[in-house]
Amino acid sequence: MKEVACNLCGANDARVRFPSTLPVDQSPEAWLAYRCTNSGYGVHSTIVQCRRCGFIYTNPQLEETAILETYTAVEDPLYIEEREGRVLTFENHLIPLEQLTGPPKGRALLDVGAYVGVFVEIAARHGWEAWGVEPSRWAVEQARARGLRVIPGTTATAELPPAYFDVVTMWDVIEHLADPMAELRQVWELVKPGGLVVIHTMDIDSVTARLMGERWPFLMEMHIVYFSRQTLRTMVEKAGFEVVKAHTQGRYLRLGYLAGRLAALWPPVGRLVEWGVNRLQLQGKTVAVNTLDLFTMYAQKTAR
Repeated sequence: MKEVACNLCGANDARVRFPSTLPVDQSPEAWLAYRCTNSGYGVHSTIVQCRRCGFIYTNPQLEETAILETYTAVEDPLYIEEREGRVLTFENHLIPLEQLTGPPKGRALLDVGAYVGVFVEIAARHGWEAWGVEPSRWAVEQARARGLRVIPGTTATAELPPAYFDVVTMWDVIEHLADPMAELRQVWELVKPGGLVVIHTMDIDSVTARLMGERWPFLMEMHIVYFSRQTLRTMVEKAGFEVVKAHTQGRYLRLGYLAGRLAALWPPVGRLVEWGVNRLQLQGKTVAVNTLDLFTMYAQKTAR
């Protein structure tokens, strides 16, 4: 673990926002805590807020190399079981994106942190030249088994063509990065002039997050940085992009999966909901969920 400066403004002047809740014997390298479907709500390292710019991040943090090694080892079969909800979510995410870009024919898209490639597959089906990049060896194998162009590694380590992509997407990825500013600058190199970066993440300044405080479920060990719309806008602009728009955006989940998440977050209530869902055999029913604390930002590459 190491002490880090604010990734947004570089200051070493932060106050504790949420004290660490990691068990003393917890191994921070355990990859189970880094699966997309991990339900370790409320278990996290010390979370601080920069007094200079308001950016919120964990401090201390694991070394970047250790974080990458952890994600390389991740396996997550439950994610595949939830494929139906992911498909509906990404189909919904693609609509406002294509409203900005126009017809996808002849356009290239890169999905950063593509995991098993669900969004890559959907984008390709819509007519995009769709690529993905993903550190998890297991996830890359799953994606390639479906014939998808998903490259192992990261934007820094994979051999990706510069200034090639019309769109780069980052769905629920940026909050996992120790150096999101460096990642956005790397993405800037990959996007064509006038191209878009699309970032979906949690909003720690949302009404939901403010009301729930330390019980906000997105306070988790695998989340390293926590953006508000303002801090993400500031970082995106520093990286050489101009924000086009931002909006709240939810997701689709199977009721069985949602009940399991509730049981992990609020055991008494969640277990009752889980029992009811199982009793009525509604585990496979997919529902739209929007807790108003997730948002998507679209930004256009400009000259530096």
